[in-house]
Amino acid sequence: MNLPNKLTISRFFLTVAFMAVIFSEVRFHQTLALVLFVAASLTDYFDGMIARRDKLVTNFGILMDPLVDKIMICSAFIAFVGLHKIPAWMAVVIVARELAITGLRLLAASKQVMLAADVGGKAKTISQIVAIISILVMMSYGQWGEWGKAIFEFHVINGPWAVWFTQLAKWVAVILTFFSGVAYLWRNRQLYLQDL
Repeated sequence: MNLPNKLTISRFFLTVAFMAVIFSEVRFHQTLALVLFVAASLTDYFDGMIARRDKLVTNFGILMDPLVDKIMICSAFIAFVGLHKIPAWMAVVIVARELAITGLRLLAASKQVMLAADVGGKAKTISQIVAIISILVMMSYGQWGEWGKAIFEFHVINGPWAVWFTQLAKWVAVILTFFSGVAYLWRNRQLYLQDL
C-alpha cells in the first residue's frame, strides 16, 4: 500500500477518533477533537499532493479519497447538530449535497466516465473545513487559559471577532455547498437524464 492510500485510511481512523472524543467527557476533549480534525484535514491535503507528485494515483485512492473526505465532513456537521452548534437544516444541506454528488459519481463510474472535482467543489471543501475548525476553536479556546481568551475574544465590529467569523464561516460553507452541488449536477445532467 502506497503512502497516499495510507494517509487516506488514517483519515478515516482520525475521523472515528474525532467522533469518539468530541462526545466524550475526558479533560480537554474539545481541544483534542480540534487537534484530531486538523490532523485529518492535513492528511487530505498531503495524500492528494503526494499522489500527484509521485504518480501514485490508484483506483483505491480515486474511490476512497473523496469518500473518506465526505465521511469526515459529514460526521463533523452531524456532530455539531447533536451539540447544538449548528441548526439541523445546515447539516441536511451539506449531507444531502455530498450524497447526491457521490451518487452521481457512482452512476458515472458505471458508465466508465470519470468525474473530476472542479474549482467549486474544492472551494466548497475548503469552506467546510474552515467552518468546522472555527466551530471547534469556539468550543475549545476557553480551555487554553488567558491567552486563548485574549486572542479569540478580541472585539471587532461590536463583538468578539471569533464569534462573527464562525457565523460567517458557517453561512459561506452552506451557500458554497449548495450552489456548487447544483452547478455540478447541472453540468453533468446528461448522465442521469438519459436514464429517466
